[in-house]
Amino acid sequence: MLDQKTIDMLARRLDEAERTKSLISMFTAEYPDMVIDDAYAIQRSWTALQLERGRVIKGHKIGLTSKAMQNAVGISEPDYGVLFADMFYQDAGTIPYDRFHAPRIEVELAFVLKTELRGPDCTIFDVLNATGYVTPALEILETRMHRVHPETKKPRTVIDTISDNAANAALVVGGRPFRPLDVDLRWVGALLFKNGQVEETGIAAGVLNHPAYGIAWLANRLAPHGEHLAAGEVVLAGSFTRPIEISRGDTIHADYGPHGSVSCQFV
Repeated sequence: MLDQKTIDMLARRLDEAERTKSLISMFTAEYPDMVIDDAYAIQRSWTALQLERGRVIKGHKIGLTSKAMQNAVGISEPDYGVLFADMFYQDAGTIPYDRFHAPRIEVELAFVLKTELRGPDCTIFDVLNATGYVTPALEILETRMHRVHPETKKPRTVIDTISDNAANAALVVGGRPFRPLDVDLRWVGALLFKNGQVEETGIAAGVLNHPAYGIAWLANRLAPHGEHLAAGEVVLAGSFTRPIEISRGDTIHADYGPHGSVSCQFV
């Protein structure tokens, strides 16, 4: 693994890139022997910087939950990142485009916990019992690194993405909240519109066969670090559509049928 001095230095690079809205080179170009544990160590160091600055953790996100995406990047499990309170936007509201460099957006389900979840033996049944309600959500993705190296043309790796807080930047929560046992979560579907045209469709079974599995995985993944999912946290369970590119002025609308809708506009 990387030494702590290097980990902290790379976390500061990410912090500076976010604050200046600039892109840095992917870490694996400079440190090709990095492993996933290095990436999460950088993410935790970056998170500590944010907490020192006064940001407040409000939840977590899970990514790379589909088998197709895992196979594409050569991993066998999802990844995760941290959600801060200042990342949350209201349904049907406006979002300042200048906050981002090159945002993309995905359709998800958000689990709001009424009781804590701890690993290492957390199951899908524990997740369903601990969840107060589930609600539609949009995740806004951002990168603080080049997606493709400007010189070598090599793409970033999952290790780079994990270091970069799993590419998370913001989210919008809306729609109609519902209790997790009131519906078959696997069959919750959504139509994703951009400027009135359908860009993507999907159902939640695309997330590890059932979106609650990802929440259990995360609780178990956090346990070795002495961390857990706290009561009141919002956990994004993973996308069941591909991410679509966003430009200034775009209006995004996700229709979840009987579970309502969630929308936003980038201004």
